[in-house]
Amino acid sequence: MTASEERPGSAAHVLELVANGTAASRADLVRHLGLAASTVSLRVQELVEAGLLAESGEGASRGGRRPRLLRVADRGAVALAADLGSHHLRTGAVGLTGDAFDLAERAFDLTAGPGPALDALVGQLTVLAERQRAAGRTVRGVGVGFPGPVDADGARIIAPSRMPGWHLFPLRDRLADRLGLPVVLDNDANMMALGEHRAAHPARRHLVVVKAGRGIGSGVISDGRLHRGARGSAGDISHVRVDQAARLPCSCGNIGCLETVASGAAIAAALRRTGLAVDSTTDILRLVENGRPHATTLVRQAGRDIGAVLAVVVNFFNPEAVVLGGALSRAQPLVAAVRGMLYERCLPMATSELTIDAAVCGPDAGLLGAGHAVLRRPAPADEPPAPAAGSR
Repeated sequence: MTASEERPGSAAHVLELVANGTAASRADLVRHLGLAASTVSLRVQELVEAGLLAESGEGASRGGRRPRLLRVADRGAVALAADLGSHHLRTGAVGLTGDAFDLAERAFDLTAGPGPALDALVGQLTVLAERQRAAGRTVRGVGVGFPGPVDADGARIIAPSRMPGWHLFPLRDRLADRLGLPVVLDNDANMMALGEHRAAHPARRHLVVVKAGRGIGSGVISDGRLHRGARGSAGDISHVRVDQAARLPCSCGNIGCLETVASGAAIAAALRRTGLAVDSTTDILRLVENGRPHATTLVRQAGRDIGAVLAVVVNFFNPEAVVLGGALSRAQPLVAAVRGMLYERCLPMATSELTIDAAVCGPDAGLLGAGHAVLRRPAPADEPPAPAAGSR
């Protein structure tokens, strides 16, 4: 199952409605979903038996018997979560109620190829799993956000830029084999969108969440669910052509892509050409905070370029909110420039109630989304149960 499979009326959808507060009883679910009471009861029973939902207490009566209240069950179950960057690896364990445990970040080089990266990832996750089991928590699976395209089945990496050896690599299955756990794999921007939506905007049904860091990507939440498109590439704005890029060559083989002028990597390269020592987005932010004019100008122009692309998205998709995440979202000139371009280029009807703001969850958004993708799915009938607490 991929991170997007929360079909209306499915067990995963029912779980999400209870988790985000939309429904507190079986009767609420019947009214919201428009399904037969017997169908809703079947879904709820599946989730109760899987240990994901619990019934306790009684709600207010609407003329009949007082309904039993539903809540997300937290029996100490966690998902291991990993947010991969081209030069860093962030890991943690995420609980059913959104709590995060044992967060850690380390240097990591995806460009070294799948072999070394897989070994490092397995080693980090194995240690993390042992810590959770020692603490009495049950590990249900692993969620991974990868900084590149992932196929529609959530199994393989597809032609990532600047990452030799990764094309068609079956990362999900290799991880599952090495760890002995089910794995959910998706693009890092999609995982960020899931995490930001569930943790900070659960009542909003339509969002665009942008990840602006060393690269650029976005995740789309449509009608409360992650939208991945027909092949899994929905939300990939990095290779949209923009005027500012002119005929600059892009790593994808095309010219004039947004990534060539508005990504952290492009801004850092432009600053290095002026003689400044810039290796990361952290260096860019430091220069902006210190008032270096050239850095501020480049970051503001990046915001305008991102905003120009998002204006088309907003006019077409009509979201309730545009959320700016990733390291560069901490630069106020970028956020202000994106906001300005959207108000300048979008229809008033599309922006009259549109929220445009920086992400709330910061660097944890991708981990929360990856954990959510694992925990909000009932285990398939043929999937072995997660190891009990204390087992190896």
